[in-house]
Amino acid sequence: MTKLTKKPRHAYAPDPKVTFEGDTVNTARYDDVYNIHRIGKVTDLVETGKQTYTAISDGKANLHLQFWSDDVVRIRITLGKPGRDFSYGMDPAAQPTSIKVTRKEGKKAYGLSTGTIRLEINKADGRLKITDKATQSVIQEYTEPFYARTTVMKGLEQVRIQVATDKKEGFFGMGDKAWDTDLQGTEWSNYNEDAFAYHRGRKTNYRTIPFYYGLRDGKAYGVFLDNTYRSHFDFNSTSDDLCTVWADGGEMNYYFIYGPQLDDVAARYHHLTGVPELPPLWAMGFHQCRWSYYPESRVRELAGQFRSKRIPCDAIYLDIDYMDEYRCFTWDKKHFPDPKGMISDLKKDGFHTVVMIDPGIRVDENYPVYQQMIEHDYDCKRPNGNSMVGPVWPPECVWPDYTNPAVREWWGPLYRELYNEQGVSGFWNDMNEPAMFKVNRLTFPDDIRHDMDGQPTDHKEAHNIYGLNMTRASYDGLKKLQPAKRPFLLGRASYSGGQRYAALWTGDNIASWEHLQIANRQCIRMAISGFSMVGTDIGGFVDDPTPEMLTRWLQLAVFHPLMRIHSMGNNADGAAGVEAEAVKKAEAEDRKDQEPWAHGKEHTKRNRRAIEMRYQLLPYLYSSFKKHLETGVPVLRNLFFYDQEDPQCRKFGDQFLYGDDLLVCPVLKEGMKSMAIYLPQGEWYDFWSGEHHTGTQKMKVKVKADRMPIFVKAGTVLPTVDVVQSTQEMHELSSLELSVFAAESGTSTFYWDAGEGYGHDAGQFTERTYEVTRKKGKIALRQTVRGSYNASFQVAEVRFLGLTAPPSSIVVDGRQITTGIYYGKKAVVVNVPFNFGEILIN
Repeated sequence: MTKLTKKPRHAYAPDPKVTFEGDTVNTARYDDVYNIHRIGKVTDLVETGKQTYTAISDGKANLHLQFWSDDVVRIRITLGKPGRDFSYGMDPAAQPTSIKVTRKEGKKAYGLSTGTIRLEINKADGRLKITDKATQSVIQEYTEPFYARTTVMKGLEQVRIQVATDKKEGFFGMGDKAWDTDLQGTEWSNYNEDAFAYHRGRKTNYRTIPFYYGLRDGKAYGVFLDNTYRSHFDFNSTSDDLCTVWADGGEMNYYFIYGPQLDDVAARYHHLTGVPELPPLWAMGFHQCRWSYYPESRVRELAGQFRSKRIPCDAIYLDIDYMDEYRCFTWDKKHFPDPKGMISDLKKDGFHTVVMIDPGIRVDENYPVYQQMIEHDYDCKRPNGNSMVGPVWPPECVWPDYTNPAVREWWGPLYRELYNEQGVSGFWNDMNEPAMFKVNRLTFPDDIRHDMDGQPTDHKEAHNIYGLNMTRASYDGLKKLQPAKRPFLLGRASYSGGQRYAALWTGDNIASWEHLQIANRQCIRMAISGFSMVGTDIGGFVDDPTPEMLTRWLQLAVFHPLMRIHSMGNNADGAAGVEAEAVKKAEAEDRKDQEPWAHGKEHTKRNRRAIEMRYQLLPYLYSSFKKHLETGVPVLRNLFFYDQEDPQCRKFGDQFLYGDDLLVCPVLKEGMKSMAIYLPQGEWYDFWSGEHHTGTQKMKVKVKADRMPIFVKAGTVLPTVDVVQSTQEMHELSSLELSVFAAESGTSTFYWDAGEGYGHDAGQFTERTYEVTRKKGKIALRQTVRGSYNASFQVAEVRFLGLTAPPSSIVVDGRQITTGIYYGKKAVVVNVPFNFGEILIN
């Protein structure tokens, strides 16, 4: 037992040394004393279940290993016997696959091998080493034994592992960290916080995604720490060649995921934590939001402006001011006297209504939601059993304990009137870190109690999964209220696995060029961390963007699956207690709008073009998202996911892949006239000009004000449509455009369904696979069809690019055609039936 001295430089620094003389009893007293626990000497490795092993050792820390597949092993280190095997992050449907595990004992270590990896357990102290079985290269190796620390006053306060690394290893993922692409040389914490106007490098943001990729010597692996306590990740921040992972409590329970390809790691991580269901098509349209749009006349004015200015839009959001004095599930009747009528009229014009629902429930004896919470003890409690009361938007709130299954069951039906009777299409769960105003801590005290699905605990353990469980309760409730409707839910705080319930946005950002760069990196990072349905507050939530900045942000957001403008308008500083009258006065003097037309005619034209492009590309995004759900490969990926052995791909960290086939090079700096881009291996076409380029080269390209550089992988068949004003019109289109970017070979898929409901589960979809081949200047396009959905498309307008000479003949399904053909400088366009089988260009 050791005395606690001053706080070490790092939480994982060596423990202070204290010398004891013989068996003399030390009668001195200290603020606290601690014990160190390790695995100790391993004397045996026994099989305790299917593909599950336990190390028999002389330490208090027990090592348990479970192989989920040839490439995934769960490593669980506990003090004493393991607790219940329970996780909010894991997909309930995820199960280990049956594999062969070979156990061998050597002089210094026990070995466990699958078809892919070998795991060694050092007999002397339980240290682990994982190698690629085929190449014998080390992927991960502990540099010291597992470490745990308990204290007399606090109990268990830290569990920790350390593995070897060096400055050449790349580290990626970790959710919404506002940093550069590579996390090498940095240190981060995971603790969900209301990070209003967060800055670059802030250690904690809105969500906890304790999952990272390592890329070492061209081989990729992942580590998912399924521990809900505050956790910490140090990726060699002090240049000590150590990657250190620790948590402030709980078990060291993590999954090692081997690739060796980054896409393989991503897919296996999604197998563990799950994917969402296919969103409704309208959720992928353009959304407009502000703090706040009210009264009803203002909302109708906004909708009218979108339609009169011919700027596509699918959703209008109502922030907190639609409520009656911030009472969730209510309307301010003064501002919205007929919400059902307004929502109905908006829907006729192609607009869906999304409203905010917060977890902070106003303390009001006459408010039914509060009454029910108190009557049934559904609220979070202090240790003495009193309600946890604090300020958010109302001056006094209580919070539902969503870790209680009974609370989740009660919460879902509260949406009934809004969802079933008034026609609200989607919901926005905000402030669910849980956020609390007026205290520096930003959230609950650590000692607040939670049910934790039948195993009561404190807020230290429950904090990081509070937001996930709120969105889970909301999602499950919406599914039960309208089983035939796909829910749309947007959340703020979450944890790994929360992608099963809600889309996310990156939070209250700032209108600055730096934050535009951060927005790009955060969305890619969130996508490779499990949350592909992600976006940002376009233009920045705080402050006002310049016209150029808003345009560039919209151009970037075309390629974010969630595309939403959101701003704080004239609200003073984001804090509680903003005076409504002061806001109204400021609005009257200078309404700080952030709609696409806010900066005048020329900028409106550019912004309209960006949003129109989003709608033209929706068939591609919808198809890419469907593929993500089937494969687990993210919709957005860093360039080095395409070629992880090419060092140039890591250097161009702001470029990204959108689906499998588009390479996006966002413009992220003010006044750019040209920029350097990198094309990885293969062949690529300029999206705008159709010009062909060979890969593995740097290029300097000109930058235009109304577009940014985009490239298409050769062999792609890119589905697009004409401009529409909302996705409602998309199912009335008779023509689908297919751009064929010629290559020796290539395969693409177009997926389409009703865009709503679950008919696709019964085969009511159409999935079209396009195979492109080129041989001796001749190009063939073949289509195969799966599914029974009868799409509105009757004609395929097929554009062939990459022809070396004008075609001598065009044959469609065995018949040469001479009409419906249009010749351009770099393309030939052919109009054919949507259900064609083969097109030959000779």
